[in-house]
Amino acid sequence: MNNQEIVAKLWNLCNVLRDDGITYQQYVTELTYILFLKMCKETDTEKAIPEEYRWDKLLSKQGIELKKFYKELLEHLGENCQGRVREIYQGAQTNIDEPKNLEKIITTIDQFDWYSAKEEGLGNLYEGLLEKNATEKKSGAGQYFTPRVLINVMTRLIAPKAGERCNDPACGTFGFMIAADHYVKEQTDDLFDLSVDEQEFQRTQAFSGCELVHDTHRLALMNAMLHDISGPIYLGDTLSNYGKQMKGFDVVLTNPPFGTKKGGERATRDDLTFPTSNKQLNFLQHIYRSLNQSGHARAAVVLPDNVLFADGDGEKIRRDLMKKCNLHTILRLPTGIFYAQGVKTNVLFFTRGTADKGNTKEVWIYDLRSEMPSFGKTNPLKESHFDEFVECYHAEDISARQETWSEENPNGRWRRYSYEDILERDKTSLDISWIKSANTSDDYTLTELLETIKTKSENIASAVAQLESLIGEVDE
Repeated sequence: MNNQEIVAKLWNLCNVLRDDGITYQQYVTELTYILFLKMCKETDTEKAIPEEYRWDKLLSKQGIELKKFYKELLEHLGENCQGRVREIYQGAQTNIDEPKNLEKIITTIDQFDWYSAKEEGLGNLYEGLLEKNATEKKSGAGQYFTPRVLINVMTRLIAPKAGERCNDPACGTFGFMIAADHYVKEQTDDLFDLSVDEQEFQRTQAFSGCELVHDTHRLALMNAMLHDISGPIYLGDTLSNYGKQMKGFDVVLTNPPFGTKKGGERATRDDLTFPTSNKQLNFLQHIYRSLNQSGHARAAVVLPDNVLFADGDGEKIRRDLMKKCNLHTILRLPTGIFYAQGVKTNVLFFTRGTADKGNTKEVWIYDLRSEMPSFGKTNPLKESHFDEFVECYHAEDISARQETWSEENPNGRWRRYSYEDILERDKTSLDISWIKSANTSDDYTLTELLETIKTKSENIASAVAQLESLIGEVDE
């Protein structure tokens, strides 16, 4: 039985819990509690768990005794253990009322072919389960999961190196850091090319994150553990003063949550230069400020369109970003790749400068959205869709990118804009598109018409921007 088959069987067990009113998200959390014990047994790492609360003890119980013991186990591991065990089980409670359902889940998990699963990698198995949860519309977990295809592309382009400190300030289930760890291991023969001290740094310090939602934090901890990563994963709000400690990084890879602070309150961070109720703009400020000034610190960040055109503080933040960092590339992503189908997103690639001004000279924009199909379950996004972008991204001279943006090829997906060009745009907008739709006989695409309206009147532009922002939030 391979990992894919195990994931399918684990997911089908959710049907057992329907009568208990268990949601998909609660089910995955519940599975995490149980799988942790089983995987510790399979990997001979049970020493951190008291002997009386290990897998074999849980497996030996039945009926009401099992239900009572399971509750006692969760409480004990969350209050009396140390390290990752305590972090995963802290505050843990079960939502399973029917003892027979709990017993069925435990016995089914015990019967899986764990030898084959270990051969494929238990971390891969768990990530498969998280991905299954994210792609299930009813679970509502898509907000915590960035498509693995996109994670892989962003990670390869940022190219984290051994010895660098990598961070995700809104880490969800830790997918970006797992990918970064995997990339470094590929480049260093699974870390065997490194010294003992360097290997220890990679395992315990190289990768870190922060997650606000408690149950999602548990999933991140489990995911990290199964990939042999012991770096700090904080439970807290990056946009509060708690986030001040996260700084000095070489690499940031992230997809911050969309929307505004609940109730419209402003960010509680007192060190952000431009406080705003827009969470994405606050995360963007945090990210470029969290990079060190070595000249090599870099980030790739998924952000919605409104970050590119929002006026007021939005414009100030974009200008500040381009002063402090070299914002060299923007990738306009296709629609349908996130759980909220209408959300339009981009990836911003930038490098922090050694000084706080004069870093952006030009911005290259690649449009992978216009004249592209909408992706989803029936038409999944593939890494091959990024091939041209990746080739252009790596091209070091303009001539290698020329044919994708020249006047002779007006619908080419790759365009260059100088820093001066962008400053001349209304509100310093980075929301730029140029590809004419083949489905209209008009000389302008709808996006171009919108841009024209924006530039004609400051009042209209402001109103349009606010309306687009509201539409994005409604889609959320």
